[in-house]
Amino acid sequence: MAAQPRFRNFAVNPAQTGEKHPVDETLPPLKMFTSGLQHVAAMYAGVVAPPMIVGPAVGLGTKETAFLVAASLFTAGLATLLQTLGIWRIGAKLPFVNGVSFAGVTPMIAIGKEHGADAIPVILGGIIVAGLLGFVAAPYFGKLVRFFPPVVTGTVITLIGVSLLPVAFNWSSGGNAKAADYGSLSNLALAGITLLIVLVLRKLLRGFMQQIAILLGLVAGSVIAIPMGKTSLDAIKNADVIGFPTPFHFGAPQFDVAAIVSMCIVMLVCMTESTADMLALGKIVERPADQQTIAAGLRADTLGSVLSTLFNGFMASAFAQNIGLVAMTKVRSRFVVAAGGLILVVLGLCPVAASVISLVPLPVLGGAGIVLFGSVAASGIQTLSTAALERGENALIVAASVGIGLIPIAKPDFYHAFPDKMLVVLDSGISTGCVVAIVLNLAFNHFGKQRPETETEALAAAEPAVALH
Repeated sequence: MAAQPRFRNFAVNPAQTGEKHPVDETLPPLKMFTSGLQHVAAMYAGVVAPPMIVGPAVGLGTKETAFLVAASLFTAGLATLLQTLGIWRIGAKLPFVNGVSFAGVTPMIAIGKEHGADAIPVILGGIIVAGLLGFVAAPYFGKLVRFFPPVVTGTVITLIGVSLLPVAFNWSSGGNAKAADYGSLSNLALAGITLLIVLVLRKLLRGFMQQIAILLGLVAGSVIAIPMGKTSLDAIKNADVIGFPTPFHFGAPQFDVAAIVSMCIVMLVCMTESTADMLALGKIVERPADQQTIAAGLRADTLGSVLSTLFNGFMASAFAQNIGLVAMTKVRSRFVVAAGGLILVVLGLCPVAASVISLVPLPVLGGAGIVLFGSVAASGIQTLSTAALERGENALIVAASVGIGLIPIAKPDFYHAFPDKMLVVLDSGISTGCVVAIVLNLAFNHFGKQRPETETEALAAAEPAVALH
C-alpha cells in the first residue's frame, strides 16, 4: 500500500484543487474576535515594553510615556493590517503579527542620552531613513530564500523559540528585577498555575475551545491573581476613554547621521529576523514563504515602520511569539490576525480599553508564554529532523549556529568589550545564529558542492520541512 502523504499541499494551486487555503479562510465573527484577541494578549507585553522603557530613559513623564504606549499599540495594529491584508506587492498575506521591535531599545536609549529632550524626533528621523532604505532593499532580501534550506531554517526557528523563553521566565518572575517581589514564590506559583491551566485545557477541551486555551488560561490566571493582590485596577481608573496619537506629537523628525546609522543597523537585524520568522510561519501554515512572499513581507515591515513614525511609533517587526500561537492553536487564517490588528488599533485609540488588557499580570503571561515560545522551538526541532543531520557537515552547522546564538542568553555580558553599535547585532542571538548558519551552509553545502550522494541528502536539499501539527 502506498504511503499516505503527511499533509495536503494547499500551496500547489488552489484553483486546481477547488479548495481555499486555510490561510485565506474567514471564521465566524465570534471566533474571529476571540482568536484575534488571543493574539493581542500574547503580544501585548512585547508591544508596550519598548515605549515603557524608552519613554523614561529619554526624559518623558508618566503621561507622555502613556501616550507613547498608545501610539505603539495603534501603529502595531496598522502594521499588522498591512502585513496580513496586503496592498499591491506589500504584505506577506500570512497570519503575521507586527509590532514594536525590541532590537531598537538599546540604540534608542543611547540616542536619548545624547540628545535629551529632542531624542524622540531624532529617533523617528532615523527610523524614517532606515525604513525607506529597507523598503528598497526588500526584494534583494527576498532572493536569499534559496540559502535557507531545512538545516538553516530549523536552526533559526529553534533559536527564535529558545531566545524567547527568557522573556517568559522574566515575566513569570514579575517582569521588574528591581521590584521587591521579583522572583517570589507567589509570582512563580501564579505562573505555574497558569501554565498548568493551559495544559489541562489543551488536553480536555476540543474544537474551538481548545484553540483559545491560551486566552482562557490568561483569563483564569488573572482571576486567580486578584485575591493574591497581583492585579491592579489603577490602570483603568487613570486611563482616558478616547485618545488619538497626534501626528508628530513630539515634533518634526530630525535627521542625525549617527542616529540614522544606528537605526539602519536595527533595520537589518529586524529584516533578518522577519525573514526567518516568515520561513518558520510558512512551514507551520503549509504555505512555504517563497522569494516574492518574503520581499512583500519585508516591504510591509519597512513601510509600516515609516508610517508608524507619523503617529509617534517605533520600528515595526515580526512578533515570533504569535508564530507559536499559530502553531499551537492551528488557526491559520490571516484574517484572524487582521482582526487582532483591528483590536490593536482600537486599543491605541481607546486607552481605557487598552488598560483592560494590561490587567493580565506578567506572571500569568509568563506561564502561558512558556507554552507559546516552546511551541516555536518545537517547530524548529521538527524542521531539523528533515535536515539530514546524519551528515557531519549539517550537524556541525547546527551545533555552531545554536551555540553562538545562545551566547547572549547564557552569557549576556559576553560582548561587553565590543563597540555599542555592534551590540545591536551581537546581542540578538537570532541574528547571529542566523548569520552563522547561512555562512556555514554556504561553506559546507554550496561552495564546491557535489551531487548529493544519497536519496536522503537529495530530499533534504529539495523538500521543504514538514509543518508542525
